[in-house]
Amino acid sequence: MSPTIGAPAPEFTLKDQDQKEVKLSDFRGKKRVVLVFYPLDWSPVCTKEHACIVNDKKQFEQLDAQVLGLSVDSAWSHKAYADKMGIQYPLLADFHPRGAVAAEYGVYLADKGITGRAISIIDRNGNLAWHKNYDIPVVPDIEEVSKALATVK
Repeated sequence: MSPTIGAPAPEFTLKDQDQKEVKLSDFRGKKRVVLVFYPLDWSPVCTKEHACIVNDKKQFEQLDAQVLGLSVDSAWSHKAYADKMGIQYPLLADFHPRGAVAAEYGVYLADKGITGRAISIIDRNGNLAWHKNYDIPVVPDIEEVSKALATVK
């Protein structure tokens, strides 16, 4: 079941590629969060998606937002992937229980054992402000996400 736009975004604490715990609440009152759900590290479409985000990182910084990637891969896979791709933002391991956070956002694909492709924007108050699901083979339009982010307080 997906959370409702305007309702509190489901809270989470997950480890990133550097084994640091990242809590959604860490950003409350400080930054908007762009939560990028993606199926798997190393897959071709996910690699293109992250390349777009890395290339547009300044745009997200100018909009005072923190990008967080999230998939069912382990923190170790995230570390190797981030190093290879030059990813500076946290990649969160929704590894065990597998897909638990993605499921709270209505994005976990239990039949495939992977995270679906989606992007959520969470406002500074911790509420879900925008959410869009994408087909797995589709690279999200980062410009569309930036425009949506610009409208979020």
